[in-house]
Amino acid sequence: MAEVICLCNEVLDEDLRLYLDAHPIGSIEDLREQASICNKCMQCQELVEGEIYLARMRRQIAAGHPS
Repeated sequence: MAEVICLCNEVLDEDLRLYLDAHPIGSIEDLREQASICNKCMQCQELVEGEIYLARMRRQIAAGHPS
């Protein structure tokens, strides 16, 4: 079941993961610039940064370059 990861924008964790898997976002700043799914409320920064990190790891593994 999906959980809300950002309360102020009502972003679901599954939606964020799908977006991050489809777009090469490297930081929360990149996410703010490229998508309207994150503003600067900072309430969910740790969760979002964790999802960005996990997406980056998934991309590296898919490319055959585990860190």
